[in-house]
Amino acid sequence: MLNPRPVVQAAVIEDGRYCLVVDDFLAEPHEMVAYAVAQREAFRAAPVNCYPGIEQPLPAEFDRAMAAFFNTHLAPAFGAMQALGLSTRMSIVTLKPEELMPQQRICHRDARECAPGEGAAAAVLYLFEDARMGGTSFYRPRRHPLEIDHLLHQARHMENDAFSRVIGAAPQYYNGDVHYFEKLGSVPAKWNRAIFYDATIFHSGQIGAPELLSADPATGRLTINAFIRYR
Repeated sequence: MLNPRPVVQAAVIEDGRYCLVVDDFLAEPHEMVAYAVAQREAFRAAPVNCYPGIEQPLPAEFDRAMAAFFNTHLAPAFGAMQALGLSTRMSIVTLKPEELMPQQRICHRDARECAPGEGAAAAVLYLFEDARMGGTSFYRPRRHPLEIDHLLHQARHMENDAFSRVIGAAPQYYNGDVHYFEKLGSVPAKWNRAIFYDATIFHSGQIGAPELLSADPATGRLTINAFIRYR
């Protein structure tokens, strides 16, 4: 299912933090796209995690394969002993910029903090061939953590128009701003490329050409997203 002899490269995000990049991640990536196409009716909107599109969970078999891959090839880079839990889903970004809600208009982190002795990593696997649909960008807060927490609180509870006044921008996919977050860099999308990174770092999909988005898993911005807890 997964490449048994991966080549792992490191892309620096900032001093002491980096993103691991694994090209040719799946042994048969076209089979995974075919699976997504066959399951297209199972994709649903994701109101809980505010993903700007549709998604569906992957079978436990894939979760186990991802956990084994992490333990074998990536754990040392994260200072990890082994994965404690892992969940995966197939996702497709579909929303037009004007349809985005406040939480979808700024960057986010998948974990705020971890329990003592534990860590968290996240992963994205790109399964689309048109790189113009975008990779992933990483950000550093410009303001005090309490101010950032307040901004995130506002994003959860404000109406769209009020939030537009807070951040000084109309609804659009995020690309950094002069007030709250500095863009550190981007990892471009590439067919069958997976990236793994610290889940506590702020990040966002780099959606620079939203007119290309589609809900069709055969042609849209299909990804596999994973969240990993480790000891």
